[in-house]
Formats: sequence, structure tokens, C-alpha cells
Amino acid sequence: MFIPKKVRVAILSYLFKEGILVVEKNFQPTSKHPEIDVVNLYIIKLMMSLKSRAYVREQFNWNHYYFFLTNEGIEFLRDELHLPAEVVPATLKRKPGQPTGERERPSGAGRGFRGPRKDAAGEDFKPKFEGAAGAGRAQPSTAATSDAAAQ
Repeated sequence: MFIPKKVRVAILSYLFKEGILVVEKNFQPTSKHPEIDVVNLYIIKLMMSLKSRAYVREQFNWNHYYFFLTNEGIEFLRDELHLPAEVVPATLKRKPGQPTGERERPSGAGRGFRGPRKDAAGEDFKPKFEGAAGAGRAQPSTAATSDAAAQ
């Protein structure tokens, strides 16, 4: 799709400045992006082109596209827009009061792992499954039924 250079530069400049671009999935020629004042179709098609070259990462949710700029995309846009290396997207800028170093995480700390459970059964736990298999009330044990039959 042919995208005018002025529109392409506006989209790429906004993407580099913010580091992320959110676009509603609306291909109508009358639908425009609220902040860039460009037709959504141009933005989506340009981002699809950048996605195929791994310059942006796409996430689609609730009828909106979220495009995140990758490190390769940052380098590409610096060359394309003729920007110095000191200029970085807003997603990479530190906020005032934010610590500069990363915190060290304890080993095993990551996605959902919180260590061993405190209420978990110990190694000596050996469950016994007696009676009928299935749902419902438990059946009386065989020792109790044999005592009742003997009387």
C-alpha cells in the first residue's frame, strides 16, 4: 500500500517518541487516530510492515492493536528519522526518583514461584484410598461389615 511520505514520517515520529502505538481496528477511510490525525488504515499497514521485519511487536486485545517498539526498531527509526543516539523513546526514559540499578531477585523468584508451601503435606504422608471409587458417601470399611455379619 502506498503511504505518503509526510504521513509515514508522522507515524514513525510518534512511534519513536512514545515507544508504543495503540490503534483501533477500524479500516474505514473516515476513522482517524486521535493523536496523530492520520487514517487508521495507514497506521495499521505501516505497523504490519514493521512487524514483518521485527521492528515492532504486536499485541491485539479488545479490538485494538498495541505495537511495541523493539531494540532493532529503535535503531531502524534512528536511521530513518536521522536522530542522534542520545534520543530515546519515552518507554526507555527513567522517571524522577526511580532507582537506577535493578533489584536482585532471589533464586527461583519469577513467574509465580513463591517457594515451598508451608501447609503442604510432609514426605511421610501416605494417603489411603479405601471404599468405593466415585462420588457420594464413603462405604463402611470391610472390617466393620464382617464384625456385624458375625453376630
